[in-house]
Amino acid sequence: MLSIDWVPNHKDAVPLYRQIVEYIKNKITIGEWPLHSKLPPQRVLANNFQVNRSTLKIALEELIADGLLESKIGSGTWVANNTWSVLTSHPPVNWNSYLDKGIYLPNLHTIQEINHSEFKPNIIRLGTGELSPELFPKAMMNSILKKLPSSINSLGYEEPKGLLSLRKQISIYLRSFGIDASPTSIMIVSGALQALQLICCSLLPKGSTILLEKPSYLYSLKLFQSMNMQFAGLPLDEDGIQLAPITYHKEHKNANLLYTIPCFHNPTGILMSEQRRKSIIALCQKEQLPVIEDDVYRELWLDSTPPPIPLKALDREGLVLYLGSLSKSLSPGLRIGWIVGPEPVIERLADIKMQNDYGSSSLSQWAAAEWFSSGLYQMHLEKVRKKLRIRRDVASQSLDTHFSDIATWKIPSGGFYIWLTLTQPVSMQKLFTEALDKGLLIHPGNIYDNLSNRHLRLSYSYASISQLKGGLRLLSSIIRNMMEKERG
Repeated sequence: MLSIDWVPNHKDAVPLYRQIVEYIKNKITIGEWPLHSKLPPQRVLANNFQVNRSTLKIALEELIADGLLESKIGSGTWVANNTWSVLTSHPPVNWNSYLDKGIYLPNLHTIQEINHSEFKPNIIRLGTGELSPELFPKAMMNSILKKLPSSINSLGYEEPKGLLSLRKQISIYLRSFGIDASPTSIMIVSGALQALQLICCSLLPKGSTILLEKPSYLYSLKLFQSMNMQFAGLPLDEDGIQLAPITYHKEHKNANLLYTIPCFHNPTGILMSEQRRKSIIALCQKEQLPVIEDDVYRELWLDSTPPPIPLKALDREGLVLYLGSLSKSLSPGLRIGWIVGPEPVIERLADIKMQNDYGSSSLSQWAAAEWFSSGLYQMHLEKVRKKLRIRRDVASQSLDTHFSDIATWKIPSGGFYIWLTLTQPVSMQKLFTEALDKGLLIHPGNIYDNLSNRHLRLSYSYASISQLKGGLRLLSSIIRNMMEKERG
């Protein structure tokens, strides 16, 4: 999707439409918007330019008349000419033909819109799965960064598995919840998503089937389909992923791997029970089915006790690859996560990672090691839990006030998410668009389960308290209007 990084000056003597014409013309002329590029829909363009649709239409019509743009019925508006193409006998490169043949598939359109809209000013982000800037530990981070110059002698590449001092600290940290892992069985990655990518491209043959919860975060990514992986969704109950379908898919569908988020599942918020964890490990050992345990939300428990020990702590056969990260609990910008597994597997993954990026950021690894060794990480977690608990309770109260007759939900005991189930199905795309037009950015359920037309993933972690209250009130009004029209 072409991006808009500019808005016209409403105080300028030059008419708004003329400013837009010049902006688009410049983008085309300098080659940033090449031939055959598709422009965003007019609604999106008007919002980005902060003008009304009629002003935008005048600008587009002039550019079409000049031959720079072309409007195709049912297909939108496209770049048709770059002015240079009429002066040469050789047509310019059609970059779209390359884009269509790339190895990786583009993101879902809704995900692309979410990724672009998250950085718009004054948007209320009711679905974002990260900590609010209000929860960023600025003083602690300043303290950490001030200590680094005396610790770092060089910022060269680290060894393939990552900075040894960080892996030692993670080894100590993992013991606090039952995982006994030496530094040699730990690898540093640039977040849990990179860990998943490395596992799939390094260990699984093309066409492999991955078992996972349905709904699941992975359904929102095209990354795995790009690697010719197949998903088989398994049903959930209040204790987590159900057992019987695992056996069926292993025996009849030749499943290769089970991926699960047992702690505060994304997007449903479900916490897998201790007994279910034990049963899954026993079953997967019997079926010789490897497990990826994505445990990035573990430390975000909000009620009186921590969650049950990880699947990895129950594993005695090296069956589980364990993923952890600082992205959810501290800062996504550090880009620090880790994989724990059998040493031969970690060696293989480290070799592939070196081929991809030659290692995660050295500076971030040194900073992460200091967070663990200083004890500040645990202090930070205690503060985050306290503040997240307040946000969760505010979200719960707002839902009780505005959604009690149009939706159902369960309040999670940790993590970021509330899985809202509407009493009446609605068009998820229409709801997403109408909410965005009114300044609300939501995560519709169909990006986590493409058949869902009754679910939303709400997050209480990012928006401010006042935004949570006002945003949920406005979202309720939008949904009610849609339901009335559907019934009407």
